[in-house]
Amino acid sequence: MARRVTKGRKIVTTVLAWFVGLVIFFPILWTFLTSFKTELQAISIPPVFVAFDWTLENYRTIQSQSNYLHFMLNSVYLSLGSTALGLIFAIPAAWAMAFSPTKRTKDVLLWMLSTKMLPAVGVLIPIYLLFVRFGLLDSRLGLIVVLFLINLPIIVWMLYTYFKEIPGEILEAARMDGAGLAKEITQVLAPMAVPGIASTILLNVILSWNEAFWTLNLTTSNAAPLTAFIASFSSPQGNFYAKLSAASMLAIAPILIVGWFSQKQLVRGLTFGAVK
Repeated sequence: MARRVTKGRKIVTTVLAWFVGLVIFFPILWTFLTSFKTELQAISIPPVFVAFDWTLENYRTIQSQSNYLHFMLNSVYLSLGSTALGLIFAIPAAWAMAFSPTKRTKDVLLWMLSTKMLPAVGVLIPIYLLFVRFGLLDSRLGLIVVLFLINLPIIVWMLYTYFKEIPGEILEAARMDGAGLAKEITQVLAPMAVPGIASTILLNVILSWNEAFWTLNLTTSNAAPLTAFIASFSSPQGNFYAKLSAASMLAIAPILIVGWFSQKQLVRGLTFGAVK
């Protein structure tokens, strides 16, 4: 009887997991299919799922109307630049809070996390004025700084969680062997926390890649990433859904590929320290 209940629970859990997975994946599938339709087929009612005239015209139009490579390179620069800058600041901060905590450490962590609850539009005007004052509008440097700052609390929190799972005695032994602060972090701590650091990098790259609010408000063309590339196919004349879908697929394809090949590392990092 117990086996039958366990087996039934497994079946229900598996079916539920597949259902949730399909619900999450369906928008991507629908966008993919719509990108190969004509504009009339894209807005047809009832919707056409598979039985339509497949065409590459939307992708040809996009390539002829815009410089996709320019937008993609900007996304790569912004994602990697903000991630690198975030690690430079977050690793020492997480190290200090994990291995030299004070009675205010948890308060600082909660305060950092609370900044993520602030609506971005609430600070848009002061940040915009600062960008104008320092000549950072439509610049990669300005966007890298903004993306670094908005994602820094998450990076610190993740690294702090991973570092807390590493025994402090190992770092003490390294100090007794004469390791300075730099060697302790780079040669002892970092190699032991590779799964956690790797998953933090992947998550920050994804968050930076998908950021739309700041990239649309602080750029026009020079530093515009793929989020602006997608928005450029929405015009006052109307939304061209087939072309928007094609632009969306071109924008998410690189990060989907990276995520697919890095999923094992990401899962390993997210569960790092969960089982002792």
